Amino acid sequence: MSAQALPVVMTRRPWRLPAPATLALVPALAVLSAFWLLPLVHLITLGLQRRDGHDTAYWQVLSSAQYLSSLAQTCALAIAVTAVALLIGAVVGCFLARQRFFGRSALVALLTFPLAFPGVVVGFLVILLGGRQGLAASLFGQYWVFAYSLIGLFIGYLYFSIPRVILTVMAACETLDSSLEEAARSLGAKPWRVVLDVIVPGLAPALVSCGAICFATAMGAFGTAFTLGTQLNVTPVAIYNTFTNYANFAMAAALSVVLGAITWIALLLARRLIRQTGANL
Repeated sequence: MSAQALPVVMTRRPWRLPAPATLALVPALAVLSAFWLLPLVHLITLGLQRRDGHDTAYWQVLSSAQYLSSLAQTCALAIAVTAVALLIGAVVGCFLARQRFFGRSALVALLTFPLAFPGVVVGFLVILLGGRQGLAASLFGQYWVFAYSLIGLFIGYLYFSIPRVILTVMAACETLDSSLEEAARSLGAKPWRVVLDVIVPGLAPALVSCGAICFATAMGAFGTAFTLGTQLNVTPVAIYNTFTNYANFAMAAALSVVLGAITWIALLLARRLIRQTGANL
């Protein structure tokens, strides 16, 4: 009778960072703590302060119609900018990724050139277009002055959001499997069905991630809004006015934390949606 072989039990050794890698993390952790974690903790605790015996700044923000209206307008503006930027940028990005023609590289460079401009310059360009002495006013009259309203801010945010979508979609289109589109066409699918059933699901993770970045950028962009006018009722401008004009540090901190929390939740939901869409592909 042959002896039975005893089962071999494999034990995994705990994974540890090598000593050089641990030492390399020390400067990064020190910089992260000094310039991010400590100021963030101080910002959060600052909003808990009570001024003149009133409630905390967080409660004042959440119970104030003015601040809630500012947050609502900021969120609505960011959602509108994200939706329009994704629609325009996805179409243009797919076209540029699939087509080869003379001057294509120059066109791509021209369409993505707004990324080189800071928000102040973007606001100045909107004023040159729709300001009181802008191009639209000189051609159609003062009725077409829109630069100092939410419409002007919407156009300014679109100006630097569309290039981000174009670049992201162009890169994502390079990874699409063209054989799936050919198979769908061979089965008699119409062009719009190919777009909805093949191209859009394939680009979904890229569109979601880029949309999250556009939303976060529009939520916190300040330079363009400040250039177009401090009377715009958006949260970044409200934070600036509260901080500089009224020296209400607690309220400015609370507004900053609430704005950051909304943006962080949107980014978290986008990451989960990307995982779900990636798993379904």
